Amino acid sequence: MAAICSLYIINKSGGLIFYKDYGSMVRMDTNDSLRVASLWHSMHAISQQLSPTTGCTGIELLEADTFDLHCFQSLTGTKFFVVCEPGTQNMEALLKVVYELYTDYVLKNPFYEMEMPIRCELFDINLTQAIQKDRVALLGR
Repeated sequence: MAAICSLYIINKSGGLIFYKDYGSMVRMDTNDSLRVASLWHSMHAISQQLSPTTGCTGIELLEADTFDLHCFQSLTGTKFFVVCEPGTQNMEALLKVVYELYTDYVLKNPFYEMEMPIRCELFDINLTQAIQKDRVALLGR
């Protein structure tokens, strides 16, 4: 069973621009992944407004019995979140690596239009390598 179940990237308006499944037990269809992304965007926005702390940037970690959801929001409002097995470590670092890959291979791509779905082969290749490195590091512990 994989430690990382799936990765989502949501644009600042809540649209799902990237989804990748990494071997979760239950496969989601396109509509389900869109619903999860939309729900997370809404919960994240509500948590920012309801937080008693000033300057709150929203939910960063959601822990459930069967999964953990880690989220990183960039300064532009793009959200990167990963669903993983409970207790999986170093997901914040992985999300920052994904963000770096996004800035290097997606945003610097002259053919990419902002806020649109990501279809970039170099991003996919390097993302797969980063996820594999993370899995190897988890197995080595």
